[in-house]
Amino acid sequence: MGILNTTPDSFSDGGRYLTCESAVEHGLELVEQGADILDIGGESSRPFSAPVSVQEELDRVIPVIERLAGRIDIPISIDTVKAHVAREALNAGASIINDITALERDELMAPLAAERGVPVILMHMKGSPATMQIDPQYEDFLNEIRTYLDQRARFALNCGIAPEHIILDPGIGFGKTVEHNLMVIQYLDKIGDLGFPVLVGPSRKSFVQKTLSSRRDARQCPSISINPDGNNALTPISPATETGTMAAVAASIMKGAHIIRVHDVASARAVADIINAIQNVKI
Repeated sequence: MGILNTTPDSFSDGGRYLTCESAVEHGLELVEQGADILDIGGESSRPFSAPVSVQEELDRVIPVIERLAGRIDIPISIDTVKAHVAREALNAGASIINDITALERDELMAPLAAERGVPVILMHMKGSPATMQIDPQYEDFLNEIRTYLDQRARFALNCGIAPEHIILDPGIGFGKTVEHNLMVIQYLDKIGDLGFPVLVGPSRKSFVQKTLSSRRDARQCPSISINPDGNNALTPISPATETGTMAAVAASIMKGAHIIRVHDVASARAVADIINAIQNVKI
């Protein structure tokens, strides 16, 4: 799944694809690099981010979806927590709903997904983007995530969403410490045991940067810093962070991930293809 953010403040690529033209061009590049799904979002969910209005989100994503839908042959996912935005995105050509609140924020989202017969991605998040990284704590980390995702999947089923249309995301970086995120990947098969496809989004997340920084001088590992006041300080993503992301991608696939949400599609495609070749070789 290739990430296409049409936002000014996303943690990795905020402001880079604000115009419709630049966003469409980048979307086409991601498809050319081997993306199987294109995930388009118009509202940042980075730590300490603030929500945007429905109209602003529509203005950011709908023209891009309309332009891309007629030019690509892979599914488009709309990354939103608002049912109205999701509906307009589906009308424009999207065919998947990626809801980081797992259908909780907007009571109209589940009925919409059921009515339109589209897949939904249900993610675990402790708190909200504005609060999730303020000292996240759990009593039984893995069990709490498993239980939550199972409950949200059952809710989706009860709302009429087909079982084959439910995808679970443990929410790397959403209300979790570095150790929590590493644990999610290590025990990802426990999420897969729930019986639904699993999506993982480790791309350029701070747990990669912090893990690497703890093993070297932080000045040798420049990355993106997020300030609590909500300002993004964008600096180049280091080769170490990109390599670390691909290590997380590889580990996630080996642990049973079905979908990997990434910025660098070309590298992730190569990692996935090699792992698939290794796993499918016959003696």
